[in-house]
Order: sequence, then C-alpha cells, then structure tokens
Amino acid sequence: MKITYTLTDESPALATYSFLPIAKAFLKHANIEVETADISLSARVLAQFPDLLEPQKRVPDTLESLGQLVKTKDANLIKTPNISASIPQLKATIKELQGKGYPVPNFPDEPQNDTEKAIKEKYQKVLGSAVNPVLRQGNSDRRSTKAVKEYAKKNPYRVVDFSKNSKTIVSYMKDGDFFDNEKAIFIKEECNARIEFVDNQGNVTIMKEGLKLEKNEILDATFMNTAKLDAFYKEQIALCMKEDILFSLHLKATMMKVSDPILFGYAVRAYFCELFTEFSDEFNRLGVNPNNGVSELLLKVESSSQKDAIINKYNEIMNKSAKISMVNSAKGITNLHVPSDVIVDASMPAMLKNGARLWDKDGKECDTNAVIPDKTYATIYEAVLEDLRVNGNLEPSQLGSVSNVGLMAKKAQEYGSHDKTFVAVSDGEFRIVDSKGAVLLSHKVCKNDIYRANEAKYDAVINWIDLGIERSEISGEEAIFWLDSKRASNAIMIDIVKQRLQEKGKNIKILAPKEACLESLKLIRAGKNCISITGNVLRDYLTDLFPILELGTSAKMLSVVPMLNGGAMFETGAGGSAPKQVEQLVEENHLRWDSLGEFLALQASLEFYAQKNGNQKAKVLANALDSAIGEWLNNNKAPSRKVGEDDNRTSHFYLAMYFANALAEQNEDSMMAEKFAPIAKELNDNEVKIRDEFNSTQGKHVDFGGYYKFDDTKAESIMRPSKSFNSVIEKIQQS
Repeated sequence: MKITYTLTDESPALATYSFLPIAKAFLKHANIEVETADISLSARVLAQFPDLLEPQKRVPDTLESLGQLVKTKDANLIKTPNISASIPQLKATIKELQGKGYPVPNFPDEPQNDTEKAIKEKYQKVLGSAVNPVLRQGNSDRRSTKAVKEYAKKNPYRVVDFSKNSKTIVSYMKDGDFFDNEKAIFIKEECNARIEFVDNQGNVTIMKEGLKLEKNEILDATFMNTAKLDAFYKEQIALCMKEDILFSLHLKATMMKVSDPILFGYAVRAYFCELFTEFSDEFNRLGVNPNNGVSELLLKVESSSQKDAIINKYNEIMNKSAKISMVNSAKGITNLHVPSDVIVDASMPAMLKNGARLWDKDGKECDTNAVIPDKTYATIYEAVLEDLRVNGNLEPSQLGSVSNVGLMAKKAQEYGSHDKTFVAVSDGEFRIVDSKGAVLLSHKVCKNDIYRANEAKYDAVINWIDLGIERSEISGEEAIFWLDSKRASNAIMIDIVKQRLQEKGKNIKILAPKEACLESLKLIRAGKNCISITGNVLRDYLTDLFPILELGTSAKMLSVVPMLNGGAMFETGAGGSAPKQVEQLVEENHLRWDSLGEFLALQASLEFYAQKNGNQKAKVLANALDSAIGEWLNNNKAPSRKVGEDDNRTSHFYLAMYFANALAEQNEDSMMAEKFAPIAKELNDNEVKIRDEFNSTQGKHVDFGGYYKFDDTKAESIMRPSKSFNSVIEKIQQS
C-alpha cells in the first residue's frame, strides 16, 4: 500500500509545495512511499486532449486512474480541495494553457459541428463536480477532532451580533421547484432503462440510453418549472426594493454543473431584464450567455459598437433596482458576476455568522434576502435564522458539535445527476422507460423546464445507514436521520432506514431537514454533540454550516471516506476562500491558508496504513503526529491573516518541529527516537532564525508563473524560502 497525495488548485496546491516535502521526509522512516496524483483543473483539461499535445506535454488521465484505485482495498488517498470548475473558470484555464504553449481548443458555447460537439463533450468531463463523484466510492464520516473542538472553545472566533430586528430572510419557491415535482420508484428487479422526451406531436427523442438500474435502488426524477422560477426571481427583486434589503443569490453552480448555472442565468436575466430586452439582438450577436454571469457579459460588450449605451443601461439598473450583494465591493463584483463566486454551502454560513448580513456596493453591511430557489435544502438555513431570532447569538465557546455521516457512494442522489439532466426543447413529457417498454417515471413539462433524474444504490444506502449507527454507538452521541417524508425519494429511503434500524435493534430519530436542524441547534446550544445522518447534498451543506458556526471555518474538520471495498480516502478542509488567499499571496507573499486539514488527514491516513499493514513504525508516526497537532493548536500556530506575521509556511515549520519533538520523546521505537533527537534539537535551536527566514520574504509581489498551472520551479522557490529549514528536511530525508 502507498499513500497517494493529490495535487489540486489554488491555496491548497501552493501549500502542498511546502508541506509535502516535510511529510515525505518523516514518512520515509516508516518505509511508506508517498506518490502524487495531479487532479488539478489544468491537468484534467490537458488529459482530455493527448492527441493535440507534443509527447513531452501530454499528461495522464490521473483522475481515471484514481477512480480505479479507490475501488480497491489498497486505496489510501489524501485529497486536498480542487476547483469544481464553472465555465468562466474553465475558459480562463484554457486561455492560460494556450498562452503556455498547450494547443487545447477553445470551449464552444454553442457547438456548430460534430468536431465542436466532441470538444464540448470532453470539456463536460472537466466541469463542475468532475472529481468527487469519481473518488468518493464510499460514504462520508466527517467530524471535528476533540483537540480541534477544545481549541475552538478556548479560542472562539469573534461573533458578530445578530439583531432580533434583522430583516434578513431566506426565500424559496412555494411551488414548481425540484422538491414539489419529484417522483420516485423503488426498483424491484435489475433492468436497463432509457430517458426519452416525447413532444406534443408524439415525436420521441432518446436523451440517455443504457441506464443500468440495480435491484432495490431508489430512482427519482423531477423538474424545475422555469416560468415559475422567473416569476419567483422577479418577486424577490421587488421584495428587496420594498424592504430595502440586499438581493443575494445562493446556488451550487460548480457541483450542480448542469442545472444550477441555468438557474443562475435566469437570475441574471431577471435582474437585468431591461438590459436583455433592449439589447437582445446585440447580445445574440455577441454570444452573451447569462448562465456565465455578468462578468462575461461585460467582457463581451467591450467589443460592441453599442458599448456605451449598454454600460449606461447596466449602471442605471444597478442604481434603480434592488441593491445587490457584492462579492467584492471595491472592485464592483456583484453576486451575479460569476456563477462559481457564491457557493451556497460556504456563502450561507458565512452570512449567518456575520450577523446574517452581507455587503452592498459601498461596502456597507446590510440585511439580506438570501434567495435559494429550490426549497429542498433552503429550509435548513431558514431554521438557523429562526433559531437566532429566538435564542440569540451562537457562542462558539459553549457550543457542542454536529458531525456528519453522509450518503455519497456511487454518485448518490443529485450529485450523480449530471448525465441525466436536460432542458426541455419544447412542451412535452420526459419518461424513464425500462427495456420492456414500461414507463417507470414520467413528467409533463413546458419548454425550457429543467429535468433531472437521480439514483441511490442499495448497497451504498445500507452502508451509509450502518456507518451512522456505528458512529452513534462509538461516540455515544444522539444521531438524527435528516429525511423528509414529503419528498418522494426520501419517503422510500425512510422505509429502508426503519427496516434496517429494526434489524439492528436501534432507535434513531428521523426528522425532516428543517426540524432536524432546529433539534441539532437545540442540542449544541446545550453543549451536547450530535450526529447528522444525511443524503449527499445535505452532507455537503452541513459539513460547512455547522463547522463554520462552531469553529469559524470548515477547514479544520477530519473527513474520512471508508470505501465500500476496504480502502479509504482522507479529505482535507474546504477551499472556499482560496482565490482571495492566492490574491494576497501574489500581492504580499503571505499565504493564510490553514493546513490543519492536511495535518489531520495525514494523521488519520497513517493510522489506517498502520492498521492495514501491521506497520508499527507507521503507528508511532501517527501517534507522534497526533501529539504534534495538539501542541500546534495549543501554541496557536495557525497562519495569521496579516502580512509580516506567521503564515502557512511558518505553520508547517512548527508542525515539523513538534512532530520531531514527539518522535524524539516517544519510547515505543527507540531507533526512531534516536534518529529524531538531533533533528528536534536543531529545529528548536534554530526556531528564531528559521522563522525570520520565512517572514522576511513577505511584503512583496511574487510570480508563480500561472494561476491554473503553476511553474513548479517558481512555486517551490516561493513556498520553501528558508534555506535553514530546507537543510533540516533534507537531513531527515537522508538519515
């Protein structure tokens, strides 16, 4: 067994240049081989076009290889956050790669021929949640460790007071959304099926063939009524003007890479309705696609002969319509600029912990209308607001924890829907039909409605239920299944859960998401811990929501994915603020990315390695690293946000020093203690010198030779600036 460490994007990737050499040096002493796997956005793009690249510029399809690895018992994967690309991010990556001499093709928004269709199909494999569904061949066990939680209680983040007079609301559609239109079926016998569309003239179009349905899986399908969606957006904009609150859209246009960019585009059209009406012909000529956001619109308008008129109208709307929340007030970047800028699972908890306020164009904090069109999960954020109104601030120094056991194996539920999501080209009916011609599910739709079908495989569901039961037994904490009997697929799942609980002789609550959220808040306000056992999307949302409310960040969570076939993946913290962190690094050579998630993942990976291989030295390393992390937390060695103070690189040095100290002081392996004693002494003796070598490089602009594809030589030089520390790491590697 090897440990595979992923190379990804932005802040986590830059931190890896600093941290991975340290990890490799220490792990060599347990004879553990660490290999890297590049699944960055740029690597994923290049892997699609080997035929267009010179041999020396070709890259392997590492994601496909990892997809096979995680299905084996030997998988031991540490995964750092990757970009789940939106189309604007993909286009920026393509442009950068072309500038570096990689002749990859442009992304065709509207393919005009078979060649362009083939190119777009290849890029679809890269967009959005291309990585996680491939790698997550198991269910999720995500929680904060005891050391992290205790540190957060002793060092709580600054709470922004929530005013009970706050006008902030969460708005969602009352009817016509994915929740209302869902139908589901429990598949009783294995079969092949297809998705077809039948227009009102009876013409049949096959949308997807070869849908392999397994016995006892849950199949569901639904659609979004886009006429009602458009009306909903316009109602919310009018409400914001009436109440003088911000209009703020919250979607997941990265993970839900097919449906949510379209929902985003409808919001752009609704807000700038006059602009799209008045300049309709010109926008068609320019190829303006509202799904890609205002930023691309403004960029394309630069070449228009009507530029001044368009910009004047844009500014007029911004001044007279509802105030819109801003991603960056100083730069005029709105909530509608780029679909990947505002990701609901990160943006909503960030708003809630900020007194439920966001920022207007002048940088002023304002009450907000948080618009989440589909009610399926919007109600959990509504629950937090209700709780804040009744009970006041959530004080992190007093809160318990909500951990999560999440269903995600085998592309469960919505996050596996991308190849089964379609836009109706006319009025008609979507049907899922089995090989015998029986209609399993059907939906009558209107032109432009968004249809999608989802699956949840039985073995994945049973594994998830059992994992939830196991976590509750081990921890002794109350657990809650977050399932809504009013949702068709959840109703079937509730029956499976009840039957499994009966078989296991267990009694665990089952509550709809809003009620489950309120109950969980009640428990943690009382200082108790609890476990949320949820479906795939709620897993994603809750593992940001509660950690951000409790710890101030979701980057400090331990995330373990026990694979169905016996391997494991250890995921590190979320990368939501990574772009801003890279911006600061480029401008000031200060990286505030907190690598605690990487430390926790490595420690858990070492424990798993020791257990699977009977490797005692790996167990010694795991125990020592656990001790080092505790010391690192107790001494508050997390990166500062301010230039000139300790940043990510210095935090890695301290982790290494505490790691060496723990190895030198342990008595389980005398040979390892003997080897690390002089190393520990050298690191401690040179602490001030090494720290100065790190911090003295800050305060100036640096160049990484790219954003989506770094120049390795430049990046390594910037991220490893201490010659003294590098010398010690080399000694560890060679000893």
